[in-house]
Amino acid sequence: MISVLIADDDALVRTGLRALLDAEPDLTVTGEVADGSEVVPAAMRLRPDVVLMDVRMPRLDGIQATRLLLERFAEPPKVLVVTTFANDEYVYEALRAGAGGFLLKRARPEQFAEAVRVVARGDSLLFPSAVRRLAAAYGPPDGRIATARLTAREAEVLTLMAEGLSNTEIAARLVLGVETVKTHVRNVLDKLGVRDRTQAVVTAYRSGFVPL
Repeated sequence: MISVLIADDDALVRTGLRALLDAEPDLTVTGEVADGSEVVPAAMRLRPDVVLMDVRMPRLDGIQATRLLLERFAEPPKVLVVTTFANDEYVYEALRAGAGGFLLKRARPEQFAEAVRVVARGDSLLFPSAVRRLAAAYGPPDGRIATARLTAREAEVLTLMAEGLSNTEIAARLVLGVETVKTHVRNVLDKLGVRDRTQAVVTAYRSGFVPL
């Protein structure tokens, strides 16, 4: 069972998301908060697997709340950012802060449930065209890939990560075992000095490794 904490300042949105997710047999909403300042205390108390985080909240936004989660927990919950607009600068900053992906509030109900499952298992939920636009609009150049000394296979894996493919999909594309792909992904993260695959993809776009 995947446990979810909902953080959104709109009570109606929280109610709708709770009903939607609780209807799934493998998902359960264990708590709700109305502001980013309440996220860390609630997460410490409830220990959710995933935080469904509104990116814009009045006192403490989703970016700062995401950073605090990653600072306070040795093994923080996964963060899925929810936003109204795909080209929101806040979304880009939340991804840089460590969110595992983002979803538009107008997404279909089944997309919300699947998005929670995706980030819960450690995959990124990224829309390449949107990340490309965000990186072009808000991201300063990043030179880490030029000095990372990625192998040819690692570079290939990073390119497919930037296309939004999961480990399983990358394995199928490259005719490799999933565990082998996971090893390549870990090597990419280590060499780039980033926390997760989302940050690796953002770095790939900002560096020019993947064309904008």
